[in-house]
Amino acid sequence: MKYIVGDIGNTSTKICILNNKFKIIKTFDFETSKVYNKNYLKAVLKNYLEKHLNQNLLFSSVVPAAYKKIKNEFKLTKFRLLEIKDFNLRKIIKINIKNKKQLGSDRIANAIGARKFKNCLIIDFGTATTFDILRNGVYEGGVIAPGVKLSIMNLSKSTALLPLINLKKNQKSFGKNTKEALNAGFVWGYEGLINNIINKIIYKDKKKYKILLTGGYANFFKKIIKRKITIDQDVTIKGIAKVYKEFI
Repeated sequence: MKYIVGDIGNTSTKICILNNKFKIIKTFDFETSKVYNKNYLKAVLKNYLEKHLNQNLLFSSVVPAAYKKIKNEFKLTKFRLLEIKDFNLRKIIKINIKNKKQLGSDRIANAIGARKFKNCLIIDFGTATTFDILRNGVYEGGVIAPGVKLSIMNLSKSTALLPLINLKKNQKSFGKNTKEALNAGFVWGYEGLINNIINKIIYKDKKKYKILLTGGYANFFKKIIKRKITIDQDVTIKGIAKVYKEFI
């Protein structure tokens, strides 16, 4: 038996096929905006809905409209699409925040995926840059900061003369032209943001934290973080897989 799980983000969507041990054997990534293209979506589903699949599919989603679009497509098949927040997740992870309904599915999936680490700080470089805290195995909340790519795009879009740039490594302390100056601002600005938030979260806590990076800019920023880190680009999917295994 094989299983399908997926993560619908604001920018990109990731669909994975898992084997009978809930290990990833196939992955497909595409822009979430393509979900609204009916022909594209049908082609994706046709590629994935193979034989020997469990009829229940489990996704996390922070884009209700995209999730609804995909779910409607499945109504025409024998398959059923579910979302992780359809289940009582407190059975597998304690959540210590004020309004659990506001917690993004991707963030709680990350926490579940990383729960083997008793104390963990998960930094996800997505459309937003999120910092989520596991302390003694309990999800304690986190920090939401502007995403790197979104910030770059919005600055260019909101100004008349500032160009859109692709971040480059080996940045000097300041730029000699506009692109270099922008690159310096984003590289050093996010270096300060990331390290400062990490320090703010764990400075007064005597516990030793695992720092786990995921998302598009994880590899780019890994060397500027002044602590030991681990990168896991599948932590969200691993969390969804654990929910599947527990409830379905």
